[in-house]
This record gives sequence, C-alpha cells and structure tokens, in this order.
Amino acid sequence: MPLKPAEILQQLNDKREQFTDFDQKTLKLLQKYQTALAELSQCEPAELQRKLDRLPGNCGASPLELLSKSDRGVIREHLQWRSREESLAWAKQQIAAVATFAVDGSQIYPSKDISLLVALVQIGWYENLHVEAGSYSKDIQTEIMTPADLTGGDRRELIDRKVNMKRFAMETERLSRYMEERQGHQRCLVFFDGALAASFAELLDDESRRFYADQLTRLLRTSQRCQVPIVGYVDTSYARDLTAMLRHLANLPEASSLRDAQIMNRFMQNHWGDRTSLYLCRADILKYYCEQHDQVTFTYLKSTTEGFPARLELPRWIYESGRLQEVLNWVRAEVIIGGGYPYAIETADQTAVLQARDRQIFYRILQNWTEEAGLNLRLSRKMVSKARRR
Repeated sequence: MPLKPAEILQQLNDKREQFTDFDQKTLKLLQKYQTALAELSQCEPAELQRKLDRLPGNCGASPLELLSKSDRGVIREHLQWRSREESLAWAKQQIAAVATFAVDGSQIYPSKDISLLVALVQIGWYENLHVEAGSYSKDIQTEIMTPADLTGGDRRELIDRKVNMKRFAMETERLSRYMEERQGHQRCLVFFDGALAASFAELLDDESRRFYADQLTRLLRTSQRCQVPIVGYVDTSYARDLTAMLRHLANLPEASSLRDAQIMNRFMQNHWGDRTSLYLCRADILKYYCEQHDQVTFTYLKSTTEGFPARLELPRWIYESGRLQEVLNWVRAEVIIGGGYPYAIETADQTAVLQARDRQIFYRILQNWTEEAGLNLRLSRKMVSKARRR
C-alpha cells in the first residue's frame, strides 16, 4: 500500500521538539568547534606544535601545512570565472595531456529466490588521456562467485560481505595494475572512489578490518613505488578526524553528531575551489597499515558552490615531492568537467553499473546453463510472478 501522508505529517509534528532540541544542541557544539579552529589557525607554529606533541597517537589528525598561513584553516585559491566556458577553458589547460583513470564496481548478490548460491561481480574502468584527438578507453571485467567462494557464513549479511570484499579486491587490483603500467609517467592521476583510510572497517570483525587495510595498503605502496598520484575522493564524508583533533587540542566536549565537513563548510561557503590545509590522518584504523600507517593525508575541497566540501585523501609522498598543488588542480579540472563531481569516477560508475535488465539477462543465462549442465535450479513463485508481470 502507498504511504499515508497525513499520518507521517502528524508524527513529525508530534516529534518536532525532539528534532528542534537535537538541532540546537548540535548548532551550539558546531560553533564551539569552529571557534576552536579559528583560534588554532592564529597560533604561532611553535606553540601549536607543542600542543600537537602532547596529542595521543590516534587523535584523528595533525596539520602538515602551517595553519597560520591559512584563513581559519582554509587556503584560498581565488578561482573565479564569468562563465562556464571560462571555467572549462581553465580546466582543459590544467589537465591537458594528463591521463586520468578510475574504477568502480557493481554486483548481483545471491538471491533467496533461486536455489543456486551464486553471485556476479563486475568492475568497470575509464581512462581519458586528455589529448586533442579525444583518446579514451573503457572496459569491464566480470567474475562469477560460486558456493565455494560464498560459503563459510550462515547469515545472509556474511555472504553479502564476501561479495562486497570480492568487488573491493577487484577494484583495487585493477587500480594497482594501472599504476604499475604507468610507472614513471609524470602526468597521470588515478581516482579511488572512497577513502584511503578505511575508517568504515572499524565496525567490522578483525578479519574484515585486516582485509580492507591490506587492500588499501597495497594501493598506497604501489602509488609510492610507481610515483603515480592516487586520490581517494569522498563526495559526502562522515569522517571525524578534524573533529577529534579539535576536541583534544581545545578540550571540547564529545560531539558524535558533528563531522569535519560541517565544521569547515562555514569557512568555505561560496568559495569554489578553496581547500583546507593538508592534514596527516591519524585514525585508529591506520594501525593495520604497516609502514603506511603515517602515509595518508587529507584535505577538504569546495567542489560545488552548494553543499558541504568533499574530502580528498592522498598519499603523503605527493606532498613531500612538492606536487600537491599540481595534483589538486587536476582534481579541480575533473570536477569542473564533471559539473561538480570528477568526470572519471562518474564515467567509471556508468560503465560498471548493473541495471535491472542486466540482472534479468544474468538469471536467464544461469537458467539455460543449469539445464544444459544437468543442475536443478528452482525459482521462487515470487520471482516467476514478477517475471510474468514484467
């Protein structure tokens, strides 16, 4: 049955005070954290360093660039254009002859509507050489997961997790292979669709945490060894590394409802292309990254005039080699070309995504194959009914 708007509206009105109280408490905390950041950015470098030296190891973050050279933690780029045509001209100039590469994935999870335990994982990639001839390439890779790949957990969530991990491994393997192919190329940029510091894995079991940490450690090592820049792009970030740093430095109350992007947004409104100072990530998950535990840096980039800034995560070697500004301008160019989101990632997503029609084709191929192979495939009445209606 459809939703009942009147009932929903009544419940929202009944609970309005709870929403209002939460919003007011969050706003007060946000103002305290923003004030703390503004004050820290005015600290003398030596004084700030003394404070940083007293921080615990997993304090969230510490600045690599001097906050005293920023405007309340923000580095102004003063990028302004009178038209989209002007911004595109700037972007094309920045990214000319730069090879950009991105990978994304999609999957078909095992379905309870069929008797066979099977899944399909597909990754797609896109490379643009940004030359006048318009040379680009894209392709896909698919892999079937059998009962041998999927068993070992009784709960559905564990089976689905195996599929997610397979997709993640395929994506990172393809990115690593590309960086190895491009070793030594100065004008090359690889996008990773997500965070290089896998804080999301902190909620998983130890085996899963180590899996994601190992995959991302491999990416960081490959980037460093091949000297190919990789940027982890997170459009909507819930990271709280700056929040944790400010809490420790300014002795502020815990604020679980706050995230870094909220704190920075006030200082970055209507300033497209501005970014925060670069920070060294000191999240707890990095203890699993072996020698790469202190090699993930991040900054927040105002990638659209509306909405919170995006989070960019980069290997530390990019900053230490003096290439940070160059790489960030390449990212800005991709964002302009993509209309607010990196074009390479967007195109890789479109290449990899499995639509409803793809799922129908997969199940049809599977059904025909099981008949030829002499396997007994049973479809649920629900699936058969849906197929008839469509």
